[in-house]
Amino acid sequence: MLDLAKSRWHPIAAAHDLPLRHVFHGQLLGREFAVWRADDGYVNIWENRCLHRGVRLSIGINDGRELKCQYHGWRYSNRTAGCTYIPAHPADAPARTITNRTFAATERYGLVWSAEEPQGEVPEVAGLAEGRLLALRGIPVNAPADVVAARLKGYRFQPSGRIDGSAAKVAVEAASTFSVVLRSSEADATTLAVFFVQPVDSNRSVIRGVLDGQVEGAARLAVLRHHNELLSRLRLAVEAEAAREPAPAPLEPVIERVSPELAEMPEESKHGRKATIRVEVARKWPAADGIAGFELRPIKGLLPTFQPGAHIDVHLPNGLIRQYSITNGPGESDSYVIGVKLERDSKGGSTCLHETVREGDVLAISEPRNNFPLRRDAVKTIFIAGGIGITPLLAMAQALNNQNLVHELHYFAQNEAQLAFPEKTSTLGASLKPHLGLSPDQTGAKLREILSGYGPDKHVYLCGPGPMLEAARHIAAEMGWPETAVHFEYFKNTNVIDDSTSFEVALARSCMTLTVPAGKTILEVMRDAGIDMPSSCEQGACGTCLATVIEGEPDHQDVYLNDAERKSGTKIMTCVSRAKSARLVLDL
Repeated sequence: MLDLAKSRWHPIAAAHDLPLRHVFHGQLLGREFAVWRADDGYVNIWENRCLHRGVRLSIGINDGRELKCQYHGWRYSNRTAGCTYIPAHPADAPARTITNRTFAATERYGLVWSAEEPQGEVPEVAGLAEGRLLALRGIPVNAPADVVAARLKGYRFQPSGRIDGSAAKVAVEAASTFSVVLRSSEADATTLAVFFVQPVDSNRSVIRGVLDGQVEGAARLAVLRHHNELLSRLRLAVEAEAAREPAPAPLEPVIERVSPELAEMPEESKHGRKATIRVEVARKWPAADGIAGFELRPIKGLLPTFQPGAHIDVHLPNGLIRQYSITNGPGESDSYVIGVKLERDSKGGSTCLHETVREGDVLAISEPRNNFPLRRDAVKTIFIAGGIGITPLLAMAQALNNQNLVHELHYFAQNEAQLAFPEKTSTLGASLKPHLGLSPDQTGAKLREILSGYGPDKHVYLCGPGPMLEAARHIAAEMGWPETAVHFEYFKNTNVIDDSTSFEVALARSCMTLTVPAGKTILEVMRDAGIDMPSSCEQGACGTCLATVIEGEPDHQDVYLNDAERKSGTKIMTCVSRAKSARLVLDL
């Protein structure tokens, strides 16, 4: 019986078990669940263990957008259950495979339902009208579900309108392995009661009752007390009966490490830049003067978990590929929101999105990548955004704001009309500090003011036009900020690339030596040789194609590495950088 139960919907909690910011410990068929409602109303049902040390997530902290494990502070996103932050590795974005197992969830009859392998819909009960129901307190019983259901057929109770009476007639209107429908009548009062039996384990169950009709005030308390007393007596009788029988072996659920979907390698496109996700443009709107906002919803399933600072590749109808940062706040995982500035010197990317792409269109996108991760262990975090550079920093500021961590978001723009996503920035309160209409000299003075007074464990994040970033990095160095505390992301590489040299590249782990001729990049030559190297922008700005240098001197032509990383000579961006020496040895 319990083998077939895996494909049936069962109640796992009552709606009143999920108050604001609470995590409920649910159980079904030998498995434990962490059940919690996010602030957007979505009900999450997850395997009840943190993927780090197996600590129960039901004792974790629900902040309305993410669930935080109490042990080492790992955070998991609403809807996807993907890990968004690991305190022990604050400078790294968690791998996508760090995703908890999720289970189906639906609400009906004032109860929360789930199943391991659900088939069909939650069972229909004639006479139960949604919104006009009273859910009783769950009664745990140490007895098998079929024994409990059989005993419930003999349950006798008063209708809600005659709770003080004693002559009610109770009829069984329907019964199955896991439910019993009873109707109690006395005089002109009648109440329909449906009792669902939740199979917790082979020898444990929970009775979850629902009554038709709404009862308020003192009458409601009287009805709840009436059923609590009667069901408690029934529990004693059922447990006494079950104790006389041999106890069945407990169920042993299978713990899955990684879902098959996460374990599969996506197909590689001919240019090595993967677009494995199809999304619909659910909404397009003017996010600011010259900036269009796009809400991208998945055609099927859930979107992969992202962390603040992540970007996606968007494959456009005209064949171009462009990178855009995800602006979502924590827990907003049912869609991706991006902002696209219409560039005056557009090569077709921003023009296509502004003028061609419409609501309802389907686009191909990559999984999120994060080469600009946010640390959450700083004493104070300063964000400095210029124009469209607000997009990755907006996601970061919302994350820190949700955790009540100290931060400031300095937003430089020409005028108020160019401040993007006001619906998001308005939630940041006093931490948002706009700076409008400043000249280059005034901008430099303001940056000097913002970056004065460096202290230990402070971090600054920069994103915007290249000249502004160069100025901010130079001022930060003058003010005593170490390079490890200054994080930046360029949207494009404006350097003139010199690809006139030829050199050898040895791939140590692949036991292969390749010649990189003039006019071709290391990345292109490796792909021609069958080496799959991930990439995104392919202009030395995003950091996706980073490789470790074992031997040789790189000729850095990117805008991703900082000065210390360049001087160390241990890293290279294979999409644009080359070799000053005759030979490079890479850890690939």
